[in-house]
Amino acid sequence: MAGTLLCSGTCRLNQVPSLADINRMGQVLSAFGAKLEQNGNTLDVDASNLDTTEAPYELVRQLRASFFVIGPILARLGVARVPLPGGCAIGARPVDLHVRGLQALGAEVHIEHGIVNAYITGTKKKLQGAKIYLDYPSVGATETLMMAATLAEGETIIENAAQEPEVVDLANLCIAMGANIIGAGTKNIVISGVPKLHSVDYTIIPDRIEAGTFLIAGAITNSDITISPVVPQHLSAVISKLQSVGVNIRQEVPGSLRVIPSKNLVATDIETQPYPGFPTDMQAPFMALLSVCSGSSSVTETVFENRMRHVSELNRMGANIRVKGNHAIVEGVSKLSAAPVIGTDLRASAALVLAALAAEGETTFQGLQHLDRGYEKLEVKLQKLGAQLQRIDIATEHEILQTSV
Repeated sequence: MAGTLLCSGTCRLNQVPSLADINRMGQVLSAFGAKLEQNGNTLDVDASNLDTTEAPYELVRQLRASFFVIGPILARLGVARVPLPGGCAIGARPVDLHVRGLQALGAEVHIEHGIVNAYITGTKKKLQGAKIYLDYPSVGATETLMMAATLAEGETIIENAAQEPEVVDLANLCIAMGANIIGAGTKNIVISGVPKLHSVDYTIIPDRIEAGTFLIAGAITNSDITISPVVPQHLSAVISKLQSVGVNIRQEVPGSLRVIPSKNLVATDIETQPYPGFPTDMQAPFMALLSVCSGSSSVTETVFENRMRHVSELNRMGANIRVKGNHAIVEGVSKLSAAPVIGTDLRASAALVLAALAAEGETTFQGLQHLDRGYEKLEVKLQKLGAQLQRIDIATEHEILQTSV
């Protein structure tokens, strides 16, 4: 969605889910003057008449990814004023790599009163190609700088770039709009700037984290399910770990995966890493599965420093997990039991729903505002698979999910 701001016309995005974060990002784009129209899973963005260079703080603070607009807005308009996105429940995600990269592209960048002010100096009002080395393969920095470089003069090389499928998908969107990008999906991305980008009709890749969540749902409930559409190679690390605990994953037809679980699940160790390593977004859901695997598992979180907040809630359901810093030891138990639990962030919430599906009794889950950020109608999809759960509006401000087996 941020990438559509690079185009001075209308872009159509297909396979856009109905999520809270999508709505928030739409509000951010609208604040710049873009016109959005959503029809089902199709989203049209007309960014031909952007009329401001500043994003409102009240929107940016709700969605960290909205900071990514700084690259396209700066490249299009020559000036961008975007608030620092603030804190994050799962840990610090500083924007220093974004800022240094924009400075390397010739922008003047300074931060005052919590606002990142970026502007292009000189008569051409164009960013200039540069070689940029990222100290860490940050997805956000890679995407922000790649978008900015599409309209820069000359060649930009991003070294130690993030290799996630979402980076490749964004690059493919930009290429479809006329950008010149090679190397996306590798450690080095080369962008040759072009004067302008054109309209496009583009279909977004399937969500690998949602797909991985459903793979684990099949495994933790000992259910045979088939998931589609999915790009199996995007889930190689997750599939490998599922196989190591005893789950059989088959690709019987292109674009789908079948889960054939085993009742004899065994422990394994996981360590989160940037792609193609095990994804940090799958750490919490996979820990829910490990809690009912026979033996002792080790989970190490290397990406975010505060991503173990689901452990105390899983333990309330009978799991046996010990945490020290960014490391957890999971001693498998024979069964989980229902308990009232609260989700603290998006993936922690998914982990608790998965645990509730396998637990004996009725679990009451609060924190759907986190779940709705990244899963479209999760309870409806699970109901179609035979799960017994329902969303209950218990007050004007809160909703709960009741799950029973």
